[in-house]
Amino acid sequence: MSDPSQRCTASGHEIPELDPRTRCPQCGGLLEIRHAPPGVSGAALRRLFDERGGGGGTGPHASGVWRFREIVLPTAADAILTYPEGNTPLLARRAVAEWVGAPGLLLKHEGHNPTGSFKDRGMTVGVTQARRVGATAVACASTGNTGAALAAYAALAGLPALVIVPKGQVALGKLAQALAYGARTLVVAGNFDRCLELADQASVELGVYLLNSINPFRLEGQKTIVLEALQQLGWEPPDWIVVPAGNLGNTAAFGKALTEAREWGLVARLPRIAAVQAAGAAPFALSFREGFARRHRVEPRTLATAINVGNPASYDRAVRAIRETDGVVIAVPDDEILEAKAVVDAAGVGCEPASAASVAGARQLIRAGTVRPGDRIVAVLTGHLLKDPAAVTHYHQEIEPPPPRANRPVEIEPRLSDIAKQLTAARLPAS
Repeated sequence: MSDPSQRCTASGHEIPELDPRTRCPQCGGLLEIRHAPPGVSGAALRRLFDERGGGGGTGPHASGVWRFREIVLPTAADAILTYPEGNTPLLARRAVAEWVGAPGLLLKHEGHNPTGSFKDRGMTVGVTQARRVGATAVACASTGNTGAALAAYAALAGLPALVIVPKGQVALGKLAQALAYGARTLVVAGNFDRCLELADQASVELGVYLLNSINPFRLEGQKTIVLEALQQLGWEPPDWIVVPAGNLGNTAAFGKALTEAREWGLVARLPRIAAVQAAGAAPFALSFREGFARRHRVEPRTLATAINVGNPASYDRAVRAIRETDGVVIAVPDDEILEAKAVVDAAGVGCEPASAASVAGARQLIRAGTVRPGDRIVAVLTGHLLKDPAAVTHYHQEIEPPPPRANRPVEIEPRLSDIAKQLTAARLPAS
């Protein structure tokens, strides 16, 4: 098997796998990893992955990323850095499915990763590659989850880490992780897009290794969300995969995973991708409505901070993913995202606000007739409930008038009769 290479998605120019640049040296375009076909394909490749499945044991194959190493980064070998990550559940919850209107809805919960979000899948590959190219420091711009994952994996690797965040726009649970894991955290007066511009400049001019989703090795790790879900479904693809969309790294990674999976015989057909943005940060949805005739940029404003992005870096790669899977892009308002989150939380699953965009989006697609109620849908939950506890208290305690699913705490006198009264009320059906 020949080594992977990095190829520019704009010019087609190729650079070697161990070149540390994260953009095309000719035109500045984004790179993607190009793999030679694995040594086996079809049933033999599925069997190889299935023999490593389940997440037990130790070493790289205990990881839900590295058990797919032949089609992620086959040359990493002894350089692999893993917690392990992945092995996240595929959940069926009737209350969520009924709210969406799709009995076959499944939830792929990436909040079960080590730092509580899907970003760990990309970082295990990205930081592994940073060590392989001899990086002396790693950096990222972040709305929270990327910084938390980078800080954790950099600490595991013993590498200095810079995390650049927009002032006042990062949930406390995420910022706390970056600080706790030891990253030097830089707070910038500006939005995420400005932070990413600075991180990109630092990569070029200061020599730090950039680990935003611009980095093509990040996307190789994020591909495994789809690969693992397909494996959990016995390699029988769903009809739809619904994913929150901010900087569009996952949208791009999912499209790449699916086209490669079909090329190598892992699946016979492609699910359709539905990328869901928050209405206040929906440049990709605007472009989709115009057939991607032009690229939009907006000033983002959404409570779903993980997708609060106005100029998504992986735009071109994500456009290709939507086209190749006959996908769709939609936007949902914050109040529907928060209601979806309340439904997911109350089902005992829990997620951060941006995660719930996929569930709100699935409901919108059902109601619009784009998705049929009988379709098999996998909605991706990208982050853990405790990533943004302020969003929980805001919804349940602060919004006036209280939204229909608000669960207000009740103040009582220190009497058993008051507890009995509340126990009776708790047993009554909601009005």
